[in-house]
Amino acid sequence: MSVAILGAGAFGTALAVALAANGPVTLWARDTSWGRDNPRLPGVTLPAAIRVTNDLPMATGADTLLLALPTQALGGFLADHAPLLDGRHLVSTAKGIDLSTLAGPSTLLAKACPQATVAVLTGPSFAADIARGLPTALTLACADSHAGQALQHTLSTPVLRLYRTTDVTGAELGGALKNVIAIAAGVVIGAGLGDSARAAIITRGFAEMTRLATHLGARPETLTGLSGLGDLTLTCTSAQSRNFRYGQALGARQPFDAATTVEGAATARAVAALADRIGCDMPIAAMVARLADNRMTVEDAALQLMTRPLKEE
Repeated sequence: MSVAILGAGAFGTALAVALAANGPVTLWARDTSWGRDNPRLPGVTLPAAIRVTNDLPMATGADTLLLALPTQALGGFLADHAPLLDGRHLVSTAKGIDLSTLAGPSTLLAKACPQATVAVLTGPSFAADIARGLPTALTLACADSHAGQALQHTLSTPVLRLYRTTDVTGAELGGALKNVIAIAAGVVIGAGLGDSARAAIITRGFAEMTRLATHLGARPETLTGLSGLGDLTLTCTSAQSRNFRYGQALGARQPFDAATTVEGAATARAVAALADRIGCDMPIAAMVARLADNRMTVEDAALQLMTRPLKEE
C-alpha cells in the first residue's frame, strides 16, 4: 500500500522518516518552504524517499493516509477536505478528545468519511526517538481485523514495531487520557510535592483512565498495554513530554510557550464535560481542567484530592 502522512509537525515528520525505510512516503504540509530540514524536528534531514508536498489532492491519492493533525484541528480539516479522504485507509495519530463534539478522532473520521477504513496509531513514543531510529513499539487499533493486519505490516519497520488490537475505543482513550494525567504529574513535580505524590497521581490517574474507558465500552486489558499504561509511564516521567512540561509550568506558576500544542489541556476540558454527562467520577481530570483554566490553585487542588472521602482501592 502507498503511504502519505498529512501533517508535518514533529510527529508526522518523524513517522515519515521511519516509514521511508520501507519505501517512498509522501509528507503533506501547508507550508513546505523549509525544504528537507523541518524546523519542527531539528537536526533531522529528510531522506530521499520522502516526497514533501503542499498539494493535498496529490497526497491523498495514496492508499493509506496517516493523519498527524492535532485533535482540535481535525474537525475543521475534515469539514474542508473529507471527500478527498473517503474510501482510503485512514490512520489517526492524534491523542485527544474533540472539545466541540466530545468525540475521539476515530469517530470524527468515521462520520466524515463513511466509506473509509479507520484505524488509530498510538502508544509510548517521542518524535525525536522515532526520527533517530530508536526502537519504538506502538499500538495499531482497527475494528476490521483483516485491514488491521494489512496496516500492521505496511506500517511496521525494523525499529518501529506495531501491536494490533480491534479495541479502537480503548486504544484511543488510553492515548488521550494519559495526556491529562501527565499534566497532573507535571503539576506535582513543578509544585515540589515530590516523587511519592507523582506515583500516587500516576496510579490513581490510571484508575480514572480505565474507569472512563470501560464505561465507554473499552476492554480493560487494552488500558494495561502500550496505548494506556505504556504511554502513561512515558509521559508522566519524561521532560520530553509537552504535557508534562506544561504541568510543571502550572505547578511552578511559570509561563509556558503558547505556541506549543498541549493536547492534554483541551482533552481535560472535554473529559470533565464528558464525565459529568455520563456520571463517571474523574477527580484528577476535573482538577487539571480547573488548573488549566485558572479556576483553581495548586494548593486547593492538592487539598481537595487528599481530603476526598476515604475508600477501598
